[in-house]
Amino acid sequence: MRRPRRILGRKPLPANQTGQPMHSHIQPVELTKAYRLLNHGPVTLVSSAAAGQRNVMAASWTMPLDFNPPKVALVIDKSTLTRQLIEQSGELVLNVPCRTQAGLTLAVGSASGREHDKFSAHDISTLPASKVGAPLIAGCIGWLECRIVNEPHNQQAYDLFVAEVVAAWADPRVFSNGHWHFDQPERRSIHYVAGGVFFATGEEISVKPETTR
Repeated sequence: MRRPRRILGRKPLPANQTGQPMHSHIQPVELTKAYRLLNHGPVTLVSSAAAGQRNVMAASWTMPLDFNPPKVALVIDKSTLTRQLIEQSGELVLNVPCRTQAGLTLAVGSASGREHDKFSAHDISTLPASKVGAPLIAGCIGWLECRIVNEPHNQQAYDLFVAEVVAAWADPRVFSNGHWHFDQPERRSIHYVAGGVFFATGEEISVKPETTR
């Protein structure tokens, strides 16, 4: 098995999801539960890397598609550097930012990676992924490492990409045993509306099916 690359001098995450990760705030998520990281519709940070370049952009148009194998769908415009890097590498990471990263999310979603290095400009720390070349964005609360399922017509006609999730991670302070628990306001996921306006994920409501009388 090929050893994962070291990035920024950091110790790599394990090459599979059976060992302990390098950071206590990053724990593996069972792949059949990975869809739950996106199922409530949070904005994401899409990180990509290819040919010595890397980029990160914000994306709200992402969604889970399947349980096993887990798949996601996302829209990536043809004009973006992210699109170029994803088409070159066939890989990406969907990072789920939290409330404290709303400013960063707006910043990386408002500028082009072709104009400047967003990682340097915004002092973004990264961690190496376990199965793809794109980095994990530090400080997020969920991460899905993905490989593109090639669908040329949908990609060219609609900018629509389907990807298989090959590894998933979450911050156990807010996601454990396959469930979110947003009791720490600063670590709630966020939902982008427009014009710099976000909503933080709200209170949890549990219900049971009504009985038929």
